Amino acid sequence: MIETLSQPWPWWVAGPLIGLIVPLLLLAGNKKFGLSTSFRQICAAAAPGQIEYFRYDWKRGMWRLMLIFGIIGGAAIAATLLASPDPVVGISPATHADLEALGISDFKGMVPSEFISWSGLLTLPGFVMVVVGGFLVGFGARYADGCTSGHAISGLSTFQFSSLVAVLGFFAGGLVATHLLLPVLFGAW
Repeated sequence: MIETLSQPWPWWVAGPLIGLIVPLLLLAGNKKFGLSTSFRQICAAAAPGQIEYFRYDWKRGMWRLMLIFGIIGGAAIAATLLASPDPVVGISPATHADLEALGISDFKGMVPSEFISWSGLLTLPGFVMVVVGGFLVGFGARYADGCTSGHAISGLSTFQFSSLVAVLGFFAGGLVATHLLLPVLFGAW
């Protein structure tokens, strides 16, 4: 049983399960789903009254904090009890070849250690991808008034035009990063 669970779930199981989140939220009286709001609540709980943006009744959305704890707990269970015996991430041969052409050669773990490691962080590509990229993701989530999961799952399903614009921006940014930024960072362009 555990061996079966350690394999990725097929899209036709995982997709509908994610899709059921929206009607459940609507039945519970919530219209928004996303993780960036949860981080705001954690900051409001940790430093109440210090910053104007965090001054609100964070206890009203306690389910969001439970969502974060569930994600952390689920990740811990997946990493320990349901861990795959083959830790290598399965990517297509074409993607593997494209990444090798950029000089990325470590495919043993979940992410290449060339930039997602302490030593990789001290390189220009690692710093730009982790620190600058992390800042831009946080800024973008705040500026777009939500994160990718919030806009793509609940925003699009409730026909929010701003979510459509945000999701198009996420995909455009991903394409630019993949086809323009990565080759420049790794000197292959």
